[in-house]
Amino acid sequence: MKQIILLTLTIWWACIDVNAQSFTLQGRVTDDKMNPIELASVSVLSQGKVALTSLKGEFSLQLQSTDSVVVRFSMIGYKTKTRVLRNPKGKQTLQVVLHDADNTLGEVQVTEMRRQTGQIQDLKKEATKMGPSTSGNAVEELIQSQAGVSSNNELSSQYNVRGGAFDENSVYINSIEVYRPFLVRSGQQEGLSVINADMVEKIGFSTGGFEAKYGDKMSSALDITYKRPQKFEASIAASLLGASGYVGMSTSKLSWLNGVRYKTTKHLLGSLETKGEYEPAFFDYQTYFSYQPNKHWQIDFMGNIADNHFNFSPADRETKFGTMENVKSFKVYFDGKEKDIFRTYFGSLGITRKLGASSSISLMASAFNTNERETYDLQGQYWLTQTETSENLGVGTYFEHARNFLKARVQSVKLLFKNKTKKHDLETAVTYKREHVEENSVEYEMRDSSGYSIPHTGKDLHLIYSLKAKNTLDANRVEAYVQDTYRWSRGEGKSLYTLNYGVRLSHWSFNKELLISPRVSLGVIPAFNQNITMRFATGLYYQAPFFKELRDTNTVNGVTYATLNKSIKSQRSIHFIAGMDYRFNMANRPFKFTGEVYYKVLSNLVPYSVNNVKVVYYGDNLSSGHAAGLDLKLYGEFVPGADSWISLSLMDTKMKLNGKSIPLPTDKKYAVHLFFTDFFPGTQRWKMSLKLAFADGMPFSAPHKELENNTFRAPAYKRADIGMSYRLLNNENRSRQLMFKNIWLGLDCLNIFGISNVNSYYWITDVTNQQYAVPNYLTGRQLNAKVLFEF
Repeated sequence: MKQIILLTLTIWWACIDVNAQSFTLQGRVTDDKMNPIELASVSVLSQGKVALTSLKGEFSLQLQSTDSVVVRFSMIGYKTKTRVLRNPKGKQTLQVVLHDADNTLGEVQVTEMRRQTGQIQDLKKEATKMGPSTSGNAVEELIQSQAGVSSNNELSSQYNVRGGAFDENSVYINSIEVYRPFLVRSGQQEGLSVINADMVEKIGFSTGGFEAKYGDKMSSALDITYKRPQKFEASIAASLLGASGYVGMSTSKLSWLNGVRYKTTKHLLGSLETKGEYEPAFFDYQTYFSYQPNKHWQIDFMGNIADNHFNFSPADRETKFGTMENVKSFKVYFDGKEKDIFRTYFGSLGITRKLGASSSISLMASAFNTNERETYDLQGQYWLTQTETSENLGVGTYFEHARNFLKARVQSVKLLFKNKTKKHDLETAVTYKREHVEENSVEYEMRDSSGYSIPHTGKDLHLIYSLKAKNTLDANRVEAYVQDTYRWSRGEGKSLYTLNYGVRLSHWSFNKELLISPRVSLGVIPAFNQNITMRFATGLYYQAPFFKELRDTNTVNGVTYATLNKSIKSQRSIHFIAGMDYRFNMANRPFKFTGEVYYKVLSNLVPYSVNNVKVVYYGDNLSSGHAAGLDLKLYGEFVPGADSWISLSLMDTKMKLNGKSIPLPTDKKYAVHLFFTDFFPGTQRWKMSLKLAFADGMPFSAPHKELENNTFRAPAYKRADIGMSYRLLNNENRSRQLMFKNIWLGLDCLNIFGISNVNSYYWITDVTNQQYAVPNYLTGRQLNAKVLFEF
C-alpha cells in the first residue's frame, strides 16, 4: 500500500514540475519601418518548434522552459535575428525588428554592353538627347532608325516593320497595351504619341519572334517601362515646335511622375507647298503614381489625357514635277477648311502582391476612350501646265467632303502571375476585354475637268468617290498566355543557353474565332567565344482583327457602303529567324555588330492600301504571301562617350491577290539609317548629332483602284537632319549651389539638303481619261531652336 501511495505522489509531483517548466512565447515581427512582416519563420530548433507570423506579423509558440531558450527569426530578404531567453516562465512577449539583408555591391565598372539572348533588344533613349527631332516623339523616332524598321514620313510617329502595316505593331506601357486614334489619315493630323519620353526608364523592342506575353500582332512589339525616381527630378524644354515639362518626386514609399507636353507644327508645316493657315495644337498630360506601403504590396496608377486639334484653311499650291526635259506645273487655288479633333483618355490601376522574394501576383484594370471627329470641305480649282510650251494639259475643279465621327472604348482586366527561380522565369496571365466602337462616316469627292464630271457614261453623272458607313461594334475578347525562360550552361567551357517557350490563346466573341499561338526562341553564348551570341526564334503569330480590318465595302449605284464583316479571320504569320551578335572593342571602345535573317510565311491576309498614313483594308481574307530579308546593325562609341549606329535592311515581299503576284503595300527593297554623335575637339560642351535616312519608295497606284494595279513605285526617301547643342551649365556633381543640374541650348537644321520627298500623289484626270500623278511633297528645309533646363 505504501508503494502505491509513493508512486502516485511521484507522478503527481512530476506533472506539477512539467507544468511549471512550460511557457508561452508571443510577439510581433516588423521591418525597420514598423511594417508587419508576414510568413516570417519563428523557430526553436532545440525543441523542434516552428511558427509563421500572421498578416499582422504576430506569432505564438508553446515552449518548454530551460536555462536558455534560443529563438531564431528569419525571412527571405531580411537579416536573420536570434534572441536568447534565460529561464523563461509564464508568458513572454517579444517585439522583433528585422533589417534588410545587405545585398549591396561595391562599385561596379561596366566593361561591356548588355547581352541580348532573346528577341527583345534594349534601346537607350539617352543617345538621342538634344538630337534633331521633327515629330517631337523621341521614342518612336528612335525606333524608326532601327534595322528592319522604316518610315517615309517625318511628320508621323508610325512605322512599318519588315513589310507589315502600321496596325501590326503592339505597344505596351508597364504591361498594359495602349492604343492610337483610329481616324488619323495624315502626318499633319498626328499629335503627340502616347509615350512620354521624359517618363521612360526602359525601352524594349522586337522586330519579330517575340515572346508569348506580347499580344496578337504579327510584326513587332514595343515594351515601355516608366521609371520610379529615387529623388526629386524635373525638366523644362521649349522649342519652335512645342514645349514640355516633367516633374518626378519620391519618398520611401511612393513615387510620382507628371508630364505635360504641347506641340505645334505650324512652323514646320509652313514649309509645305500647300500654303494657308495651319493651326495645329496638340496637348498631352500624363501621370504615373506608384505606392508601396510595405515590401509585399504595391499600387500603381497611370493616367493620360490627350487633346489634339488640327485646323487648316488652304490658300494655294504650286507643284513642279517631271524630268529635266519634261517639267509640268500644277497650280491650285483653294477654298474651304478642315477641322479635326482627336480627344483620348487612358487610365490603368494595378495592385501587386509579392509572395516572397521570387513570386508576385498582380491585378490590373485599364480603360481607353477616344472621341474623334474629322470634318472638311475643300474645293480646289487647278491648272496643269507644260512649262516648256505653256500648254494647258488640264483645267478643272475638285471638291472633297468628309463628316467622319468615331467613338470607341476598350476596357480590360488582367490577372498576372510571375515566379522567378535560379534557372526559370515563369509568367502567366489572363485578360478580359470589352470593346465598343461607334462609327458614322460620310465622304465624297467630285472632280470636274473642263465642265465634265468624272466619271461619266454619257447619260449618268457619278461622283468619283462616295462612301457611307454607320456601324457599331460590341465584342468581348479573352486572352491568356503562359511562358517560361529557362537558363542553363553545359560543357567544359560552359556554353550558356537561354530558352524562352510559351503559348498564347485568344478568343473573340465577334467572329467566334479561337487562336492558339505557340512561340519559342533560343539564345546561345558558345564556350569557344563569349563575345558571340547566336539567336534562333520561330512561332505562329496572328493579327487579330479589330475595327479597321472589319470594314468590308459594297458599291451600289456609285455609292460605296462600309459594313462589318463577321466572317473575317485573323491574319497569320509564321516567323523563322536566325541572328547573331558580335561584341568587340576597337580603340578601347565597345562595339556590337548584329545580323539577323528572317522569313515570314503569310496567310489569311486582308489586303490594304496606304495613302499618307491612312490604311484602308479590303475587309476580307483574300491573299497570302511572304516577307524575307536581312537586317544588319553596327552600334557603339564611334566617338568616346557618345553612342552611334548605322543599320542596313534588305527585304523582299510578295502577296498573291486575284491571281497576280505583287509586292506588299509597304514593300521596301532597302533602307539605310545612320545616327552619329560627335563632340567638338577639346570639349564636351559642344555636341553634334546627325540623322540620315535613305529608303526605297513604296508601291502605289491610282486611288480607288484595285490593289493588284500597284504598278508604280514612289521615289526613294532621302533625308538628313543635323543638330548642334551647347551645354551652358554642367552641375551634375552638384559642385555649385544652384537649382539647375544642366542647361542645354540647341539649334537643328531639319532636312538640311532641302530634298523634296514624296509622301503621296494627287491624281488629275482630264476629259480624255488620261491621268497625271501629282506628287505631294513633305516638309522642306527648316530651322528649330530649343532649350532644355534640368533640375
